[in-house]
Amino acid sequence: MDVTVAKQSEEKIRQSERELRQLLDLTPQHVAEFGPDGGPLYNNQAALDYHGLTLEEWRSADLNRLLHPEDAERVTSEAPGKILSGSPYELEVRLRRRDGQYRWFLFRFNPVRDEQGRITRWYGAGTDIEDRKQAEQRLQNENVALREEIDKASMFEEIVGASLPLQAVVSRISKVAPTDSGVLITGETGTGKELVARAIHRRSQRSSHAFVSVNCAAIPRDLIASELFGHEKGAFTGATQRRLGRFELAQGGTIFLDEVGDLPAETQVALLRVLQEHEFERVGGTGSIEADVRVIAATNSDLEAAIAVGMFRSDLFYRLNVFPIEMPPLRERREDIPVLVEYFIDRYARKAGKSFQAVNKKSLELLQSYSWPGNIRELQNVIERSSLFVKQRISRSMRVGFLGSLLQPS
Repeated sequence: MDVTVAKQSEEKIRQSERELRQLLDLTPQHVAEFGPDGGPLYNNQAALDYHGLTLEEWRSADLNRLLHPEDAERVTSEAPGKILSGSPYELEVRLRRRDGQYRWFLFRFNPVRDEQGRITRWYGAGTDIEDRKQAEQRLQNENVALREEIDKASMFEEIVGASLPLQAVVSRISKVAPTDSGVLITGETGTGKELVARAIHRRSQRSSHAFVSVNCAAIPRDLIASELFGHEKGAFTGATQRRLGRFELAQGGTIFLDEVGDLPAETQVALLRVLQEHEFERVGGTGSIEADVRVIAATNSDLEAAIAVGMFRSDLFYRLNVFPIEMPPLRERREDIPVLVEYFIDRYARKAGKSFQAVNKKSLELLQSYSWPGNIRELQNVIERSSLFVKQRISRSMRVGFLGSLLQPS
């Protein structure tokens, strides 16, 4: 029997298959072929080069070796059901590159059926979406930081006053803001250190990115590292999922570390690494994360005294104290008190929907004669309470005597 024509047809088919495989090997996308049950059959050269594997190694490779562990767990649970459904589906997964790094890919899987409608093959095409995912993550981080910014009521919105001590602070803000230098803000509690940090950020080249504020004294010592640098799933009891730290939320922007003197020793070491190497690791993580963040720190304690007794690292102090700014207490800028009082009266009057007359001269003299150990924050609280109790007459003794007599309804 003459089978020449059949043989020639078979050769043409094989030649077409070879040409198709060559074409697939040249495409930058990852193109894979699977059996009807999802068993691996073929992967193009771009994918094999990415993994650093031969075709035979890829066919027998463990899924956990090729995918990020979190994605491998998800694919293992979801893929069988999708294959049984027989419908096209998509997956976003992180593939392990030959150097150990992971990149995000979007895979689209489509079935091929025979004349009877039975699935004979599955084909998957993967597109690198790492840049898109990073852009989405940055946007999400900045949105989180923005929501925190909106939710958090700052001490007051603008720097208010014209005294010489305050003018000196404003001058130093103007000098350091355009740079990327670290700043250490010192001063008593309630003097407006966070306000200065926000002013520096708003006048910097990072102003379009997030400003993230962290009060180091308000976070338990065993959780501060996780709060700052994040943690991986299972890093400790209660870590049920990966959590981004404040440094990741502030990527490209500014992080403000208030009460930095309260950081425990091990966290001081991690912060020093961020300042020196511009990288950090999540708690329980093994890979380094680049930190493009400006660090502004503040404290109301004497860090040099803490260094002397071994409570604070001297090398960290010098890294933080590149450009020091000292906030003057309110008793050293008494001429600013009338302006601040007027500012707070207007603020709380609008908030309460009320109208108040100006503060009388005697009340202003009392306000200016008081030492204000709580500084501007204490003054703010006095004005706020006064707006609430304006219709009541209460004791005129110092610190509470202002509440009934300071403001009078118009």
